[in-house]
Amino acid sequence: MDKTMSHQEKRDALLEVVFRSSFQRGRFKLSSGRESDFYLDGKQTSLSWEGALLIAEILLEEAIKSKADSIGGLAIGADPLIGSVLALSALKGHPLRGFIVRKEGRKDHGSQRLIEGPIRKGDRVIIVEDVITTGGSAYKAVEAVEELECEVVKIISLVDRNEGGRQFFESKAYDYHPIITMDDIFKLEKNRPRET
Repeated sequence: MDKTMSHQEKRDALLEVVFRSSFQRGRFKLSSGRESDFYLDGKQTSLSWEGALLIAEILLEEAIKSKADSIGGLAIGADPLIGSVLALSALKGHPLRGFIVRKEGRKDHGSQRLIEGPIRKGDRVIIVEDVITTGGSAYKAVEAVEELECEVVKIISLVDRNEGGRQFFESKAYDYHPIITMDDIFKLEKNRPRET
């Protein structure tokens, strides 16, 4: 990875990885039960070396700008994003704490934690998610860290499907920033010659 890449160049390179690795056309049933003529599997990008490195670079820039202490989100979509940015944060001299919010809720054994990781009360927190549709999944992570009396300084998604997530977070006065939107992907698709 070229160390002199600008933020925009990193974002453009990441868009190419998402388009190539995560975006599919077809008929798909979504977790909401609705059908869609495209599918976005963010983990195909976040679990590739190239995608992981670009995501980590972009998220670390945002964490430094936001003066964040911790970064995390709801399992499992956030997991690869968290791991890659934590490793890079240590290498770049801005170590962050990471955390994962259990999707199934609080454990009923052992420590009975809802949040795993070294997050601390009062931390300035960034919530991350691979793909945001309506914002409901990421909001579970927001509620969990606010219960710990942490401040959510930003919510960042790898991709926003443009189906209400932005409006949801804005209505609750959260600072929400998708790295890529479906508009970006559709524009790239339109300008890309079809393979025959």
